[in-house]
Amino acid sequence: MKHFLRMLIQICVYFYCKCLWRCMKFVVRKLTGRCELQRICYNNKPGAGRTMKIESSLRDSKSKLLQTSVSVHPDAIEKTVDDIMELKKINPDVNPQLGISLQACLLQIVGYRNLIAEVEKLRREPYDSDNPQHEEMLLKLWKFLKPDTPLEARISKQWCEIGFQGDDPKTDFRGMGLLGLYNLEYFAEWDIVTAQQVLSDSLHPKYSKFSKAEWEKKRLDKAIGYSFAIVGINITDLAYNLLVSGALKTHFYNVAPEAPTLSHFQQTFCYLMHEFHKFWIEEDPMDIMEFNRVREKFRKRILKQLQDPDMALCPHFAASEGLINM
Repeated sequence: MKHFLRMLIQICVYFYCKCLWRCMKFVVRKLTGRCELQRICYNNKPGAGRTMKIESSLRDSKSKLLQTSVSVHPDAIEKTVDDIMELKKINPDVNPQLGISLQACLLQIVGYRNLIAEVEKLRREPYDSDNPQHEEMLLKLWKFLKPDTPLEARISKQWCEIGFQGDDPKTDFRGMGLLGLYNLEYFAEWDIVTAQQVLSDSLHPKYSKFSKAEWEKKRLDKAIGYSFAIVGINITDLAYNLLVSGALKTHFYNVAPEAPTLSHFQQTFCYLMHEFHKFWIEEDPMDIMEFNRVREKFRKRILKQLQDPDMALCPHFAASEGLINM
């Protein structure tokens, strides 16, 4: 009986709030002469704060046109904006900025959805050693990370030097598929200095030119070693889950003036790799067995940062200048 009453109360509260909210929207429109989409666009600066409010407004609308607008094909966005303006009885000649703002927001919203599909496709594609493109990418990863050390054989213990678990890296890509390799290779090529430094730090003291005693004497023992490639695949998993959960909307809507792309995702991965490395050293773990604890703490820190609607994880990627007039 208690359970039934609780459900009944929740249903009543839901319908009360729903009706009340619609009544408030009606009253505000009458008082301001603007619909909710207009108020959002005119009262919020370009970026995540505005785009997320637009997305929520469209999804919660009772209009089928507005509900489906967040999942249209990118080529149909311009027409969709025209249809919305017509539905809302908004004159585009009197309100030219609204159409531009709506189009920019829809490009981001639809782009984020498409990015998830693109990333998911890579994650589901397994590494194939018979595929020349896969093999070429793997060998490029080695060349970028170890430019002065030739790889003696395709199947080799040398792979452990860049953080793979065994003689053949293909077995380590099972969890994240090609996405893990794409991210690692992008990091090693796009930010080669940082990638090589992170790799070097992660290898100490195992592959250090110093002995373990010298390493500790120099007070460098805080850099507890970890497997670079395996951690990279793990951070790929973190970036993937942040993307799919919608947590990265804050970041992408602030850095991508239009549709976020795979490059935006890979740049975010590079940032997460760099930041996790610093975080790992700050945490000063006793050994590699603390990896899951450190990773979870790091994940919570990133999630907290992403709760800020003005947050851009990689400030140097921010496209604020391009967002000003949209």
